[in-house]
Amino acid sequence: MGDRGYVEHLFIKQERKQPLLPCDSVNLLERYGIERNINSDRSSPRQVLVVNAQDLNSLSITPGELRENIVLKDVDANYFKPGAKLVFSDGAAIRLTFYCEPCKRVEHLVNSLKSIEHKRGILGVVIQEGKIAQGDRVTIKPDYFPALSEIPYERFLELVKQIPEGRVITYRQILTSIGVDRSYYRVMPIYIKKAPLSYPIHRILDSQGRSITHIPHHREKLAAEGVEIKSDRTIQSWQNHLWQNPSICYSKINTG
Repeated sequence: MGDRGYVEHLFIKQERKQPLLPCDSVNLLERYGIERNINSDRSSPRQVLVVNAQDLNSLSITPGELRENIVLKDVDANYFKPGAKLVFSDGAAIRLTFYCEPCKRVEHLVNSLKSIEHKRGILGVVIQEGKIAQGDRVTIKPDYFPALSEIPYERFLELVKQIPEGRVITYRQILTSIGVDRSYYRVMPIYIKKAPLSYPIHRILDSQGRSITHIPHHREKLAAEGVEIKSDRTIQSWQNHLWQNPSICYSKINTG
C-alpha cells in the first residue's frame, strides 16, 4: 500500500433517514458534491464522506453503515489524511477537509464512540468534476492542501475573516459553511463575542437576517459599507448584500 489504491464501494444518500443507495458509479460535480446526493452543497466542507476499507474491517463494520459515499481499498493510512488530494482515473478530484466526527447515528455500531474517532472517514469537497466507478484507481497526494481545523470555532474564524466588505452572512449560512449541524445555533453568540475585534463580525446577521444587538456599533459599521439597517433591524434590499455560496474550502486555494 502507498499513495495509490482503488474504489471498492460507492453510495448515494438521496433522502434523509433513508438507507444509502449502492452505486456502480457516481458523478462528481465541481464545487458541489455528488450528483443526486442530499449532502451536496456549494458552501459545505462536507459534500462527500470517504472511508478507508481498513478502518471498516478493523471495526467489523459493513460498508455503507457509516453513511459514507466512497470506500477506498489498499490505501495507506499515512497518506489518507485531511489536506490530501484524491485524484481518480479520469481526473475527478476531491480535497479532504477534516475528519467526520463520531455521533449518535453510528454509536450502535461500536462499543464506544471514542473507538471510532478518526475512523468514521474524512469529509471532502469536489475540486474537479468527473465520473468515478467501482474499481477505479485513485492517487492520494498527502498534504496537498492545508487541513481544515477539527475545531468548529476555528473554522468559524476562518470563514468570518473572508466575508467581503459590503456583504452579509446569516447564522444559517455559517453553520453550513463550517460543517456543523443546527444545534450550533445556540453557540453563535458565544463565537461572536469571542472573536477578535479585528474580525468583521459586524457582517454577520441572525437566523432571520436581522442585525445582532450584542455586536458593538453593528448599524454604523454596516452603514459605512453601504448596507442600510432599518428600524426593525432588517437589511434594506438585503438579498443584494448577501454573500452567495460562502466557503472555507475554495477561497485563495489553487485547486489545480
